[in-house]
Amino acid sequence: MATLTYPDPELSDGVMSLRAWTRGDHEQRLAGFSDPLCQRFSWPHLEPFTERHQLEWVYKQQEEARLRGEEIGFAIVDATEPDLVWGGCSIYDVNPDQGRAGIGYWLAGHARGHGIATRAVRELSRWTFAELPIARLELTCAPDNLASQRVAERCGFTWEGVLRSHIPFKGARRDSILFSLLPTDFTP
Repeated sequence: MATLTYPDPELSDGVMSLRAWTRGDHEQRLAGFSDPLCQRFSWPHLEPFTERHQLEWVYKQQEEARLRGEEIGFAIVDATEPDLVWGGCSIYDVNPDQGRAGIGYWLAGHARGHGIATRAVRELSRWTFAELPIARLELTCAPDNLASQRVAERCGFTWEGVLRSHIPFKGARRDSILFSLLPTDFTP
C-alpha cells in the first residue's frame, strides 16, 4: 500500500481533533505516555518508557511505517486549543489485501474520564472506513483494562473473545480481549 497521508483538514468533532504529531508535542507526549496507567497497559517492555524510546519509536519507526502504508498515528488534542495534547491514537497493522487494520489509543491522566477516547476512536474509525480499503477494524486490550473495553463498546465494537497468550508483554505473554468493528456496525 502507498504512504498513508494525514487528512486535510484534520479530523475533528468540535471537542477533540486528531492531527499529526509535531516536534512541539515532544514533552507532552513523553509526560502523557510515561503515566503509570499508560505504562501498565500500553508499553510492552520491562524498562520504563524514556525519551530515547520516544525518539526511536515515534520519530523513526512510526514514520517509516506510515511511509510504507502500514500505520498512521495521531495526536489527540483539544479542538479549541490544538497545542494541548490529550493523548494519541493510531491505525496500525494495515492490511489492504485482507481489508483489516488495528486501532489503538492512549490518554494522558488529565484527559481521562471525559469521553475523549470514545470521541477519538469514533472519529478515527469513520475516517478509516471512508478513506482506506478497510472492511474490519480490530481493537485489542488487556483483560483487566476495563476502561478500554468500555470505549470499544461505546464505539459499537463487538466483543469476539480472548486471544490467549496473544502478545509478548513485560517479559512474559499476555492475553488480549478482541473487539471488531465493521462499516455496517459503525454509528457516528
